[in-house]
Amino acid sequence: MSVFGGLTGFVLRRVLGAVATLFALSVIVYVVFYAAPGNVAQITCGPRCSPEQLHQVAQQLRLDDPLHVRYWHFLEGLVAGHDYSTGTSVEHCPAPCLGVSYQSGRQVMSIITAKLPVSLSLVAGAMVLWLVLGVGTGVLSAWRRGRTSERVLTALTLAGTATPVFVIGLVLMIVVCGEFQWLPFPQYVNLTDDPEQWAWNLLLPWLSLALIEAAAFARLTRASMLETLAEDHIRTFRAYGVGERSVVGRHALRGALAPVIALNANNVGSAVGGAVLTETLFGLPGIGQELVHAVNVVDLPVVVGMVLVVGFFVVIANTVADVLFAVADRRVVLA
Repeated sequence: MSVFGGLTGFVLRRVLGAVATLFALSVIVYVVFYAAPGNVAQITCGPRCSPEQLHQVAQQLRLDDPLHVRYWHFLEGLVAGHDYSTGTSVEHCPAPCLGVSYQSGRQVMSIITAKLPVSLSLVAGAMVLWLVLGVGTGVLSAWRRGRTSERVLTALTLAGTATPVFVIGLVLMIVVCGEFQWLPFPQYVNLTDDPEQWAWNLLLPWLSLALIEAAAFARLTRASMLETLAEDHIRTFRAYGVGERSVVGRHALRGALAPVIALNANNVGSAVGGAVLTETLFGLPGIGQELVHAVNVVDLPVVVGMVLVVGFFVVIANTVADVLFAVADRRVVLA
């Protein structure tokens, strides 16, 4: 019961820490984008905004109010939603309200929810591949340390780390799609429409992103495995005659997984908004590509919404990683 209570308290503290971090993120984002020097209404509305639209935007942003009052209404919109009946053609913005794009007249949240499944599909499939390839390669390299196979795997991981994602993507498209025609050129299909075509069309983007990340996971797993294999309890298992496969697969791997979990959390959170090159190369309409477009046309509400959503995924991924870290490694103190 005490262990359960300790883990429950640990999870609760991490959740409260995540909430505090998200609050701090909202403050920083608001100050950077909406409290910066200059005409905030003009930047938010865009260069082609009419004087009447500019006045409406200034009213919506409450630019005549003190900064802390403006931020409170911004935070209130994120939690409870806003009524835009006096501002634009969009009459209601349900929570979480990220504002309205003055370039398209659409709610920012609707833009993000339309693009987010594409990015999540890319990251989820690539994550499975980079964990399988990276962890498997790292374990095999540590197990075969000093042998020819270990040297070959180390060279491949170094090459993967040094190769940009667009190079791998172009080579895969030329060879797999063009030369041998094993796969069609990627064209995103919704999972609910055709799961099989969804997977086939995302296979190359998954591989392109996963091969880069797998190299980092292979190097980290190898280093962690070598460190764990040198510990006293591993030598004790071997002295009692436990088989090498059991020592590596059941005991050493569990101790080596903690840093892998932490790295995976960082990668998953950042990859949601950071896979811009992969989405652009393969023409995937994800939030990374949408963020580039919003920056180019100076669509400030969309940029702010994207930053908040990506930050949310980074914080949540790291919170989940902290819990899994504690479960995977018994040496972690639940404090």
